[in-house]
Order: sequence, then C-alpha cells, then structure tokens
Amino acid sequence: MGEFELIRRHFQRPDRALPPQVLLGVGDDCALLQPTPGHTLAISSDMLVEGRHFFADVAPHTLGHKAMAVNLSDLAAMGAKPLGFTLALALPHADEQWLTGFAQGLFALADAHACPLVGGDTTRGPLNLCITVFGELRPGEALRRSAARPGDDLYVSGQPGEARLALEWLMGAPWACSQLGNHLPAALRSRLECPLPRLALGQALVGVAHAALDLSDGLAGDLGHILSASGVGAHIDIAALPRSPALTALPEARWRDCVLCGGDDYELLFTAPVGARGAVTTAAQRSQTPVHRIGRITAEPGLFTRDAQGRTEPLQAQGFDHFKR
Repeated sequence: MGEFELIRRHFQRPDRALPPQVLLGVGDDCALLQPTPGHTLAISSDMLVEGRHFFADVAPHTLGHKAMAVNLSDLAAMGAKPLGFTLALALPHADEQWLTGFAQGLFALADAHACPLVGGDTTRGPLNLCITVFGELRPGEALRRSAARPGDDLYVSGQPGEARLALEWLMGAPWACSQLGNHLPAALRSRLECPLPRLALGQALVGVAHAALDLSDGLAGDLGHILSASGVGAHIDIAALPRSPALTALPEARWRDCVLCGGDDYELLFTAPVGARGAVTTAAQRSQTPVHRIGRITAEPGLFTRDAQGRTEPLQAQGFDHFKR
C-alpha cells in the first residue's frame, strides 16, 4: 500500500458532509477555512512521539483517541468550538490493521465533536503523530492564561492524579504496583490513554471564568503558567482537592504528588470571581462535568498550600519539561 492509497483508504471520507466553515478539505494543497462571521480562529498543535508520549504496545484505537483528545483539550481551555484538524503522520511501515484501528479511534472522537479532518501529510519514519486543530470563538471571549485576578476562586474539573497512578503502574514503580497489585483497573488505564476533552465545560465557562488552561504537565506546574502570565499568586486548599477513590489508600505524600504533580489529566484548571460561583455550578451541570473549588488567587506572588488548620507552606512544583527529563 503506497502513501496515496493509504490516505485514500483510511483518511479520506467523501461520504462525510463538511461544516459550512470548511470550504475545502482533504485532497488539495491547502484546506480552506472560513470562520463564522464575527468569529476568530483558535489554533493549536500537539505532537505525540513513540517512547516519549506513549508506549510502543498501546492499542492503535486508543492512540488515535488520545492524539485527538489532547488537541481538543486545548480548544476546551480557550472556550473554543472545533472547526477541523490536520494530521501529520510518520509511520515505520504501512500496517493495514494498525491504521484501521488508529483511524477508528481518531474519527470516533473527532466526529463526536464535529471536527473533520481537513488535510495533513504522511511519511515513513519513527512513529510520530502531529495534529493541528482549528476552532472558533468570538473576539474577546477566549479564556486566556493571563486573565486571573486577585480574589478569584480557583477550580479544577474531574479527578487529577489518576493518570499519574496509571502511568507509574505501567512503568513498574514499586509503590504503584504495591497499591494496585497485578492488575491495572480499566478505568485508570482509560484516564491515561483515553482522556476526555472538556469542550462542553470550556464553552459553558465563556463569560463566566477569567483564566483557564488544560492540565497536561501537572496541576501545580500548569497553575504556575497562569500565575506567571497574570502576575498573581495562589493558595491551594489541600482539603478541597478532589480525592479519587483510586487514590485514597495512598500515603498522604504520594497522594499529593499524584494530584499536584501528575500529568496527562487533561482536565480544566480555571479561575472565576467569587460572585460567579452559581454560574460555575450551572456550567458544570450543563456540561455534566464535576468541578471542584480548590483555592483562591492572591495579589501576592507565589504558590502556597493551606491545610485544614489554615497553615500555609510554599509549593515548589514544576510542570513536566521534555528537555529536563
């Protein structure tokens, strides 16, 4: 199977109607997109490299889902609506069975969010996936990292830390294997390999939240990006952090490490004014997404944790850095 037959067989979908914003999709030198009048484009790219972002034996259907999910999660963090995506794919060889599974996982999630494939490239080489996703939103509505304000509440969605526990078990960490035994629960594996992009929540928070981002490199490290961009600090209330049943038996220090420093959660971390608590609750209910208020933004710089007795401690946590690990 040659390159163009590969594209035609697995990635061209002539029976799929394109949304009106996509004037020209797969098959030409460029795709042509035209945002809804009065809207602007939101664009993001993410790369997944074998051995760095995923294990070599991961199921292709699962990999297709995650490749799409991590990009849609960026749109969710901005409050944008998906328009389409491109896929650049390097393959060591054209494996028909692998491609079928990968495309099924990719398109199942893309179709669920009305995000068609509009172009891309394929080549031979070490397995590498790069997706660029396009979305739209009205000018001034983007949930930027630089918009947090002193006095804001700090929120996170879902159950941060579960993906970290799954990753540690798969890597053979003794403490994780001791905790989970010889079997990794399917729900935990899914949190690592099949994250759910919080698009409905992100869109529901437009006009409600001030700042937001998605959690890819750990809650504390990613929060640092908001604090730096906004010129503010934050207090995290340890007692308010969500406690996943899968993590409750961990020693306190290990639990904190998973929740605050674990990556691959792809949950939304956001700030909103105190007066918007009711609106945040409504957004969570509308999007059917659990949301937890975990702290507040301060005018004083720095990131601190606060225990149930009100004692504060500085938190030194950096997000994952590909060139430092």
